[in-house]
Amino acid sequence: MHRGLSPWSLTAWTAMLAVVAAVLLVWPGLGNAQGLLPAGATPAALADRSKALDRAREAMVGVQVTAVDDARSIRSLGRERAGSGVVIERDGLVLTIGYLVLEAESVLLQLDDGRTVPARVLGYDGASGLGLVQALAPLGIAPAPLGRPGALDLQQPLLVATGGSDAAVSTTALAARRAFAGTWEYHLEQALITAPARRDHSGAGLFDDQGRLVGIGSLFLADGRAGGEPTAPAEAGGPANLFVPVDLLPPVLDELRQRGTTQASRRAWLGLNCVELAGALRVVRVTHDSPADVAGLEVGDRILRIDGAEVHSLAALWQALWAGGAEREVVLDILRQGEAQAVKVYSVDRLKTLRRPQGI
Repeated sequence: MHRGLSPWSLTAWTAMLAVVAAVLLVWPGLGNAQGLLPAGATPAALADRSKALDRAREAMVGVQVTAVDDARSIRSLGRERAGSGVVIERDGLVLTIGYLVLEAESVLLQLDDGRTVPARVLGYDGASGLGLVQALAPLGIAPAPLGRPGALDLQQPLLVATGGSDAAVSTTALAARRAFAGTWEYHLEQALITAPARRDHSGAGLFDDQGRLVGIGSLFLADGRAGGEPTAPAEAGGPANLFVPVDLLPPVLDELRQRGTTQASRRAWLGLNCVELAGALRVVRVTHDSPADVAGLEVGDRILRIDGAEVHSLAALWQALWAGGAEREVVLDILRQGEAQAVKVYSVDRLKTLRRPQGI
């Protein structure tokens, strides 16, 4: 656990709420539980709020994953992965971050009562980065209701909760709501940026003060301003977390249940990691045996244009890449050691590159 964040254990969190509620019965003007419990609230309102936050915490589970032997994602994510998930339906449907369950061979859910329940990956939405896991045995856990990420106010206090053997809760605040472009081929129109940050963010639940789930933990950002659009509202730098807003799930939930993925996930993939440096796009990583690798792209190449259109930001590069078909010829105009070159890359459907367990 990241020591500078002072997250509390589940027992300590529950005890803290009970103490605050009891104290406010005799001294209503005392504190507000780090912003999550409203100052001046009546004892009844305080008790209701405490119960809502406790239900949110109880909806968390640990997610343990082993990837298939030949998974491409092992290079960046490892074969053994651990994070969190949130129960969102009574039938044991768990929402988590997609990269945890990418190319999974086995999935286990760790419950608060010490049980371990097998599960299977139900769906992966590459566009949003969300993943769905279905428990294969009853969990007996009340689901967390989904909230409205768009209704959150900047600097609003929020609760971050994780599951599993190292489960913990802590408070944070919404630092920004803005577009985010990843160094890999990923872009969100509206990401939730929170601070202070936690290192155990993968699949963590972000809850509002009513105990409603508003985000799923995705990234630790060394600088909360990273990956932003030039027009994004400025926020203070320093460590932050990125959460994927849960309102991206309902429009694709039925599709994920039926197909295991979404149409929006079927888009061109090159296998590039790029960064923006002083208005220039530089290649910093080329995935082994990817279309970019086969085409001869190299670390240090500066990307000037894609299919004839100038690009100066990661968001513009990825969006231009996805604007065409998933499998097509992509022309990248680059600058390599001062020499201009046109490189033809034959993109592939990202979903076709993912490995699955044998027999599935």
